[in-house]
Amino acid sequence: MMVQITGATKLLGVMGYPIEHSLSPVMHNAALQALAIQNSADYLEYVYVPWSVHPEALSTVVSSLAKLGCSGFNVTIPHKQGIMPLLTEITAIAQGVGAVNTVWSTASGWAGTNTDVQGFISPLQGLQRDWFSLTPCILGSGGAARAVLAGCAQLGCPHVHLIGRQPQKLQLLQKVGTLAWGLGVQTHLWQDLPALLPQIDLLINTTPVGMFPHTQDSPLSVAEVDLLPATAIVYDLIYAPNPTVLLTYTQTSGRIAINGLEMLVQQGAAALSLWLGQPAPVATMRQALQACFVD
Repeated sequence: MMVQITGATKLLGVMGYPIEHSLSPVMHNAALQALAIQNSADYLEYVYVPWSVHPEALSTVVSSLAKLGCSGFNVTIPHKQGIMPLLTEITAIAQGVGAVNTVWSTASGWAGTNTDVQGFISPLQGLQRDWFSLTPCILGSGGAARAVLAGCAQLGCPHVHLIGRQPQKLQLLQKVGTLAWGLGVQTHLWQDLPALLPQIDLLINTTPVGMFPHTQDSPLSVAEVDLLPATAIVYDLIYAPNPTVLLTYTQTSGRIAINGLEMLVQQGAAALSLWLGQPAPVATMRQALQACFVD
């Protein structure tokens, strides 16, 4: 059964530049269809569409969406920081991360939060680990690393290692981790990684290494993965390909591998629940994304 779009259907969406690669419309529209069928509706209450928005047009587009009665939207690269001055309300978690990925309409204007943090920690919370006694290591010092730092703090990790190639960006993130989240953050350059690996319990790749079109690349070699403790978890935020080369190495070594697809699902579910005021159909969203990777 397909529920139809009518004149009563309300608007949700995602903006980025570029946006053609985004799987959010697949995931969200599958969820909206499922909810309509579950509620025996004869029309879609919401539809979710992508918008390609050049940075110079961001303010104009956001203002226009308010006039169109848009209920809310997601924000992806390169707008997660640029959107913030256009909002009348920003949650504490988004302020701490320094980025917004979910926006909704209020009586006083647009409000924003960051559901990437919730998306990141969700697959880890079911592992029943004593996070306070474990040591995470984040590869990369970009925007995604900010959300991961916040997630490590929420899990209860007191200390984090941060690996990158640009000392200035590492120092900035070290300050964010300390001031915003109370973390003890130790920064290292990339060449220091092999010596650190034997003490790392959770390794998180926030870099694009291994992403299309360089799908044969990996931030770690097979030998380096083998330096990790046997009980270590390797979490690659990349969701395509599935698995990445890094996670293939991890699975072969017998260690726990987590793919970025679940983070995408959970951050999307958190956003949808915020917009709709009801639980999102997480299983439907996951199945819709998994179907995108079936040959």
